[in-house]
Amino acid sequence: MSAQNDLAALTAKLDSLIELVSRAVPASAKEPDWSAAEAFVWIPEPGDLHAVEKVNRVDIALLCAVSHVRDLLLDNTRRFADGLPANNALLWGARGMGKSSLVKAAHAAINREDDSSSLKLIEIHREDIESLPKLMALIRSAPFRFIIFCDDLSFDNDDTSYKSLKAVLEGGIEGRPENVIFYATSNRRHLLPRDMIENERSTAINPAEAVEEKVSLSDRFGLWLGFHKCSQDDYLDMVRGYAAHYGLEIPEDDMRSQALEWSTTRGSRSGRVAYQYIQDLAGRLGKALT
Repeated sequence: MSAQNDLAALTAKLDSLIELVSRAVPASAKEPDWSAAEAFVWIPEPGDLHAVEKVNRVDIALLCAVSHVRDLLLDNTRRFADGLPANNALLWGARGMGKSSLVKAAHAAINREDDSSSLKLIEIHREDIESLPKLMALIRSAPFRFIIFCDDLSFDNDDTSYKSLKAVLEGGIEGRPENVIFYATSNRRHLLPRDMIENERSTAINPAEAVEEKVSLSDRFGLWLGFHKCSQDDYLDMVRGYAAHYGLEIPEDDMRSQALEWSTTRGSRSGRVAYQYIQDLAGRLGKALT
């Protein structure tokens, strides 16, 4: 009886040990179902890619006043999709001018050109940047090409996660996978606040080197695309383009005066403000934006 009790106790301890080990060792990430969608959102814990069946985006033809940067990003994305050399891209500048919309629209446009879904878009949230190596390991051997997209990327004081991004983009021992490109949007050209850069310059033993170490992150992006505040004419062109696309019929003079008043109350002119006016107009006209 004593031997049986000892065996039962040993078995219980082994079960407990196995449970503890299973908790300590993370489960292997499961292979995503790439056929489920052409766009995904990265969930770092437990390491899954959530399929997005309907992406929130606009047609690339509706992105007015950014034709130059639009064409540059399209060409870069097309080369990458064709297996040719292409650059990581940083879209920076004024708020509401279509930075993130352009990334999503360019992805859709390239897939539409090829009539395929071979180019996948994966969104990673800013707070999950440190999990990039885990994501890279998951998709490195996948038979697709991937745009890793981070919207509103920036780093604050005492934030060191930018070092993970630097290593993944170019500096790591493995480097960026051949089937991966990184697109990011930011209101800051160097991804860091001015006061953070100035603080480094004023407190470091070697100010130039301290600033260079942080600013060098943006240098990992070979393609810089600047977005600037639009003129009144550009803003009105955006409004007209949206109105025509959605079939909103209103006299030109009325639409012009209303759109300008709308931008005045918002204190700015941008693609976002133009679309917000269109939403208001469509609601008043009783039409759905489809």
